Amino acid sequence: MILDAHNHLHQVPDPAAAIALMRRSGILGCVVNGTSENDWPQVAALARSHPDFVLPSFGLHPWYAHHRTSGWFDSLRRHLDLFPHAVIGECGLDRWVAEPALETQRAVFLPQLRLARERSLPLTLHVLKAWDALFSAFEEEPPPATGFLLHSFGGSAETAARAARLGARFSFSGYFLHARKASLIPVFQGLPRDRIMLETDAPAMTPPPEFITHPMEDAANHPANLPSIARGFAGAMGIDFHELLRDCLQNARAFFDPTHQVFPS
Repeated sequence: MILDAHNHLHQVPDPAAAIALMRRSGILGCVVNGTSENDWPQVAALARSHPDFVLPSFGLHPWYAHHRTSGWFDSLRRHLDLFPHAVIGECGLDRWVAEPALETQRAVFLPQLRLARERSLPLTLHVLKAWDALFSAFEEEPPPATGFLLHSFGGSAETAARAARLGARFSFSGYFLHARKASLIPVFQGLPRDRIMLETDAPAMTPPPEFITHPMEDAANHPANLPSIARGFAGAMGIDFHELLRDCLQNARAFFDPTHQVFPS
C-alpha cells in the first residue's frame, strides 16, 4: 500500500474514476492540494465524497498570490475549520516566475506559515529557485512544530540538510526519474529515511514513458502511476521496493494522519 503525498486530483478528468483506478493500483489515499480560492471548494467536495481516501489541503500558491481577494485568509480558515484533519498547502515562494513579485508572494506566504504554526498543522511547500527567500521567511515566521513538506523537492544536498534541521520532509515525484534529473538521486540517498515520501503532483510532473502505466491525454500525469514511480525510485535509490513502500507509507501517515483518522490502517 502507498499514499500519494501530493497531488491535484480535482484537476484530473473524472476524479471518481481516477480514485477507482488508484485503489485498484494499491494506493491507499492521497493528499489533495488546493492552490487558490477558486479551487478550494473543489478540494472540499472531493474530501466530502471520498472521506476515507482524500485528505484535503488548502493553500494559496505563490503563482496566484496577486489574484487573491481581500477575504482570502478568512476563506482559508473557514475551509480548514470545515475539515478537522485538513492541512495547509500548497503555498510557498517561487523565483522561477516573473510575476507575481516575491514581495507579493511573501505577503500571502507569511500568514500561512503563522497559521500552520498556531494550529500545529502540517504544511506543504512549493519552493523553486527561492531557497534563500524561504529561510529568510522562516526567520520572520518559524515553521510549525509539526514540520513541513518540500514537495517535488529539487534542491541541493546542502539545502536539504539545512531544511531538515528545521523539520523538513521531502517528497519525490516521477518527473525526477527523467535521465536529465539523475543528479537528484544522490541528494535523496543522503536524506534521513524517515523524512522521505512519494508523490505524483498529478496531473503535473509526468514521469518518463517507461513509468507511465495509466496514460492520459496531453501528456498529463495520472495519479495511478504512483506505484510505477515508486518502483523506479526504489531502483534508482538501491532500496528494496517493498521496504521503500513501507517506509514511505509510514512517513506519510506519521506526518499527515498520525491517528489514522482519514487513511485506514
